[in-house]
Amino acid sequence: MLNEADTCRRYVLPKLYNSGWVDDQINEQFYFTDGRIVVVGKKHFRKPGKKADYLLRYTTDFPIAVVEAKADFKSAGDGMQQAKEYAQILGLSFAYSTNGKEIEEYDFISGKQSSIQDFPDPSALWEKLKNKEGISDAQVEKDILFPFFREIGGKQPRYYQELAINRAVTEVLKGNKRILMTMATGTGKTFVAFQIIWKLWKTRRKKRILFLADRNILVDQAKDKTFSPIGDALWKIQGEANKSREVYFAIYQAICGDDTRSALYKEYSKDFFDLIIVDECHRGSAKDESRWREVLEYFEGATQIGLTATPKRSDNIDTYKYFGSPIYIYKLKDGIEDGFLAPYQVWRVVTDIDATGFRPNKGMLDRYGNEIPDKEYSTKDFERVVALKSRTLAIAKHLTAYLKQTDRYAKTIVFCVDQEHADEIRKAINNFNSDITKDYPNYCARVVSDEGDIGRNYLDDFQDPEKDTPDKSPIILTTSQMLTTGVDAPMCKNIVLLKPINSMTDFKQIIGRGTRLFTDKDKLWFTILDYTGATRLFSDPEFDGDPEYINEEEIDSEGNVIEEKETSVAETEEISYSASAFGQIYEEASETDIKKFYVDTIPVGIIHEVEYQLGPDGKKLELKKFTDYTRVVIRQLFKNADELKNIWLDPEKRWQLIHELIEKGISIELLQETTKQPEADSLDLLVYVAFNGPIKSRRERVAELKTFKKSFLEKYSPQARKIIDILLEKYADHGIEELSSVSQEENELPPAIQILDVEPLANVGTPIEIIELFGGKEGYLKAIEQVQKYLYINQ
Repeated sequence: MLNEADTCRRYVLPKLYNSGWVDDQINEQFYFTDGRIVVVGKKHFRKPGKKADYLLRYTTDFPIAVVEAKADFKSAGDGMQQAKEYAQILGLSFAYSTNGKEIEEYDFISGKQSSIQDFPDPSALWEKLKNKEGISDAQVEKDILFPFFREIGGKQPRYYQELAINRAVTEVLKGNKRILMTMATGTGKTFVAFQIIWKLWKTRRKKRILFLADRNILVDQAKDKTFSPIGDALWKIQGEANKSREVYFAIYQAICGDDTRSALYKEYSKDFFDLIIVDECHRGSAKDESRWREVLEYFEGATQIGLTATPKRSDNIDTYKYFGSPIYIYKLKDGIEDGFLAPYQVWRVVTDIDATGFRPNKGMLDRYGNEIPDKEYSTKDFERVVALKSRTLAIAKHLTAYLKQTDRYAKTIVFCVDQEHADEIRKAINNFNSDITKDYPNYCARVVSDEGDIGRNYLDDFQDPEKDTPDKSPIILTTSQMLTTGVDAPMCKNIVLLKPINSMTDFKQIIGRGTRLFTDKDKLWFTILDYTGATRLFSDPEFDGDPEYINEEEIDSEGNVIEEKETSVAETEEISYSASAFGQIYEEASETDIKKFYVDTIPVGIIHEVEYQLGPDGKKLELKKFTDYTRVVIRQLFKNADELKNIWLDPEKRWQLIHELIEKGISIELLQETTKQPEADSLDLLVYVAFNGPIKSRRERVAELKTFKKSFLEKYSPQARKIIDILLEKYADHGIEELSSVSQEENELPPAIQILDVEPLANVGTPIEIIELFGGKEGYLKAIEQVQKYLYINQ
């Protein structure tokens, strides 16, 4: 009887070879996702990534089929559902399932499943795919298969990037002139754009190309980093219409005219560019009244590809109308589920002035002697119409307290209403952190358009993952609009919202500043701190990437927490902050549209704070507290405390249970912290939370064992009893996992043996010498299992 690995080795590979597949076309045991990151307390783990037994490629950069293998005693079709699922994710037209002897084929082109004797050869599948796509020209076929740019040891495309690149190039070569791709922030749109341009430029399908954006930072990052392999053919258009290069970059502000100058883009002939790629095209590029539209219509003969991070909504419908339906969509929730994007938690914070609103006394004057109009002001007006100094100070104090409790050196971006607000909050944060800023005055810096090169230098340092200390880089940046999009800051761990947000597009762009992973420095999730109710957009049915959790707190006017509770994300759909709490949704106005009043005399405190979290399965938690959630999970697994205890006494089953709880987002450490029972035994803690059982400390259990099980201990030599005493002390300090006799990873020694290399046991003797005190490995592990049993059975 053969298992899956044996089936692959003995039968599947030979069958593939016999059908004409070669090693370069076969990816065996191919992980195409990294696995979702699950945050458990202050720790994390990854769920298993998705793995195809075989991914078959027609060429190195063109996957074409997936194969799932099952043990020889199973049906050949047992793996078909999984094969079809993987094929759909990978955008493939052919899926195969086999037990090594028989083969089932699912052809997505015909929609039929068939039993076949042998795998089709690569050319047969490619011919079917060409017919589906209507590819008959030999040169088009050759250019579609032109390889990606690959550096030795460099960045390799992920599965969804390969799919996006190949689809876009295929559509271009088929003659499609308007193409749209929707990919979440942080998933590598610029990298995809580069690979598309590389293939089309190297094959001379597109000889002159324009990469268009609305911000210098987007253009400069692309030109100087991602597109650098193109070399001297690159050129950024600014000030003059250079026509001697081939791959151009521009922001529309630099090439569109205004009242004082003519449009620079008109100095190029209408047929000058073969291809235009519009980055972040949702930012107005396709609106009829947009000045970007002038550029696109002027070069209407060029193939135009739009890149956006936001699915179709009412606020970007013009983009979709212009470019058409996306040829590929990769959503925020896809990136989080695949483990390529960081999950996040949310803290909502409410000041008393946001909860009640502000109405000035009749005739009340502001800081500069201006009479404040007598009306109700709410969150939508704060810092836009009425600047409340005490509100700024309360928020800055609360944010500082949060950072002190978590990590004061976690890179943080604070999004403010306008540039002036960004400076006020920078000043307040600076003063609340004077113990740091006296040595590092740029700990908190403002990055807005008015800062020019100074702000850009701050941003460059902030973006550099290696500059993660305040002597090398600002730790906190305050901004208004400048950093909402296109800024790659992989070490950003906190996103702070001090401005109301009406647009889902803007909201997702801002969230995107934190979604990038940086595993080298353990940046695997991030936090959104929301002081304006902007995260109400989580309840929008079109939002596609729910948070890990949201936490609410009430605090007083001094910024001290009065009450704290956890709330499920499901409950956010029922939260309807009234106009008096967060105000009505508003359309953003420019900073010069509205006169602002400055109020310094109104006291403001924070009265409410809420934290939200999702479970590791991506489903919304139904309960308000972590302990409530744990209670439900345990009671779903066990009818009563006795069932739980019986499982706990078996080392193998205990390890499986602990692992299962972790996968459900429950850790003993977090439970100890939540219940304020750091000395409690793990079993007692679970029984206490789930079934209201009594709690014993680990030291109490050690004392009971030594009292009631003397006969057990006395059968060992004094030297062996010394070892048991040390192990019991380890248990008392750290918990039952220290004594586990079960290997937690394949080919790994059990913790009970690994601990023999750790002081003070390492000072007693070598692991072999210690084990021999118990008559060998089997006797030692049996003794340890008895110790574990008697910790829980003392009578």
